[in-house]
Amino acid sequence: MSFHTYLARAAPIVSSLDGKTKIALLTGRDFWTTTPLPDHGVTSFVMSDGPHGLRHQDGRADHIGLDGSLPATCFPTASALGATWDAELVERIGAAIGREAASQDVDVVLGPGLNIKRHPAGGRNFEYFSEDPLVSGVLAAAMVRGIQSQGVGACLKHYVANNQESDRFRLDTLVDERTLRELYLSGFETALKLSDPWMVMSSYNKLNGTHVGESEEMIHDILRSEFGFLGVVVSDWLAVSDRVQALRAGLDLEMPCSGRTWDREIAKARGGGELAPGTIDLSCTRVVALALQAADARATRETDVDLGAHHDLARSAACAGAVLLTNDGILPLDAASPGKVAVIGAFAERPRFQGAGSSQVNPTRVSTMLDALDAKGIDVSYAAGYDPLTGDTTDALLAEAAKVAADADVVILHIGLPAAAESEGFDRTDLCLPEGHETLLAAVTRANPRTAVALTTGAPVEMPWADKVAAILLTYLGGQASGEALVDMLFGDAEPSGRLAESFPEAVFDLPADAYFADHPTQVEYREGLYVGYRFHDTFGMPALFPFGHGLGYGSFDIRDARVSSWGSKHSVSVNVTNTSQRAGSTVVQIYVHDV
Repeated sequence: MSFHTYLARAAPIVSSLDGKTKIALLTGRDFWTTTPLPDHGVTSFVMSDGPHGLRHQDGRADHIGLDGSLPATCFPTASALGATWDAELVERIGAAIGREAASQDVDVVLGPGLNIKRHPAGGRNFEYFSEDPLVSGVLAAAMVRGIQSQGVGACLKHYVANNQESDRFRLDTLVDERTLRELYLSGFETALKLSDPWMVMSSYNKLNGTHVGESEEMIHDILRSEFGFLGVVVSDWLAVSDRVQALRAGLDLEMPCSGRTWDREIAKARGGGELAPGTIDLSCTRVVALALQAADARATRETDVDLGAHHDLARSAACAGAVLLTNDGILPLDAASPGKVAVIGAFAERPRFQGAGSSQVNPTRVSTMLDALDAKGIDVSYAAGYDPLTGDTTDALLAEAAKVAADADVVILHIGLPAAAESEGFDRTDLCLPEGHETLLAAVTRANPRTAVALTTGAPVEMPWADKVAAILLTYLGGQASGEALVDMLFGDAEPSGRLAESFPEAVFDLPADAYFADHPTQVEYREGLYVGYRFHDTFGMPALFPFGHGLGYGSFDIRDARVSSWGSKHSVSVNVTNTSQRAGSTVVQIYVHDV
């Protein structure tokens, strides 16, 4: 049944309500649910965080990951899923998240997020797919389709130009129209063309002087009239600063419950003619329509969950999103005769597999690299090397690591960013690894240059040491099965088949956005314009350390005989792909268009 049908069903219900009841519909009943209309058979619907796994709180309420949540499969974060370039895989993950949501009586999953990675130090970059709006939009649409295939709604977020965490509640993003449309709106437009999400969430920030949730241009004119979105626009949690203007703009639902803070102002504005009654009725109609849609879906959706299959899916997705950045041939290791293998790095024992904040999942189980090695029958020597929570090291830890490295034929050094380094709520101040990890790397490579680095991070880091190690395998934040997936890749049971969906710069100060990132408490100027990520590197001839689209593999492929077919303004490109190696593998066919 289309949303038009639900709107038609909702309209007479809304028209029968008194003004006070209508106003009550415009805010949540509590932290996660909407206001019901029991006399009209309209139930509330339940929302939950869930960009890479469900974070459903049963009886607790917060939006930043402080309190616990019910167990759910923790899949790789969006930065890893972006590197898969695989819409079919992302849709399968969306379906798994949707099924788990259905099993926990959640009606709308608050995800996916598809903000552009304007600057690599953005605190929530691990929650977003790419620096490119096409990749972001296509993969976000796939996630929406997957979630909604299970009778659960999805919510695109955070609309729009919400690209840093610093001062996010009061920040005014200043951006020119071309850049706004070509970079920051384009992904949302693509996602809305390729899917039909139930909701869109407005962001915290202002845009050119007006809060996005209060902007008639952004919501009514562009999101609804141009992009054709019919569903409910919901605020980010605690993001409303002027409810009357937000209603004029077309923001339907304020979350969470504001304790009726705005009721008097809305009633006054309506009574004084500042807010047309039809404006309130339209938002109420959309909210009621969504409640009816959720109720119908709830009655028919399947709720049985195979958590084992979901864990296996998370494991294969972790391999699909991992990127082999460098490799001198040391990988894959030979499980039949691996020699003396040393594993150094506390992440091997206490893995970092997800980001922090509102997306933090309570996993159904967690695999570790050491446990996976043991299950495979691989004997290794191990040294922690650093504190897994802080990244700090000591002389004793360094000495132990150097000794273990020197005694080995090959070293797997597991380093990256600890949880305290990147999270919702703040941005990174640099792109460096913790000093303890850098010091450990230097000590280990001095002791044994046959060192392969497993790099766990949600976003780019600077790697001045990249040419001093034998291989770098970027795992991103690989979800609850990341330990098993890492061992699969190290020994060639699976291929690290990811390709970067973001650029890794040589140094952060090379980027034009760096001069205007998180440098002012109330304002950020997008003076770099379109020159974000590969658009900057390609246009100005400033090479990235690892460019957008980069990724090696264990096999080799020949791609040739490109053919272009055209139908009016649409074009299709086909190529012949040949696996020229002696092992199974995969590659990503990438096509770039430019003016000639």
